Amino acid sequence: MFLGQYQHSIDAKGRLIVPAKFRDDLGERFVVTKGLDNCLFAYPQEEWKVFEEKLKQLPLTNPGARKFVRFFFAGAVECELDNQGRIMVPPHLREYAGLKKDIVSIGVNNRIEIWNKDSWNEYSDEEDYISNELAFEMENLGI
Repeated sequence: MFLGQYQHSIDAKGRLIVPAKFRDDLGERFVVTKGLDNCLFAYPQEEWKVFEEKLKQLPLTNPGARKFVRFFFAGAVECELDNQGRIMVPPHLREYAGLKKDIVSIGVNNRIEIWNKDSWNEYSDEEDYISNELAFEMENLGI
């Protein structure tokens, strides 16, 4: 399980330090893809396979399902850590998530989300994020 929030920076070559707390659970090779809310999702191989199987079950005849599957698979890349605990984030993923310098990596149960720091701060400071609406959504989900 991934927990916590860590700040790092991405260098001019697109290399990003993966927080040490996340490295063991991610493994040496893992998948990074476009995520929702303009961040990136990083999945350990085992979790990616579970997610992949769920996507395979979506009906090909449904235009929304096809779009959803394309979104995740077309942007996906397999990454591996270098000796300094960094990954190379490809340009198309850096552009999608607006990764320029300051980055926030957050643990979200079975995956890591990689955010542009300003985008994360804006998202996490939104009134809806900490308001009664969040509590209402938790109730709807049975939490």
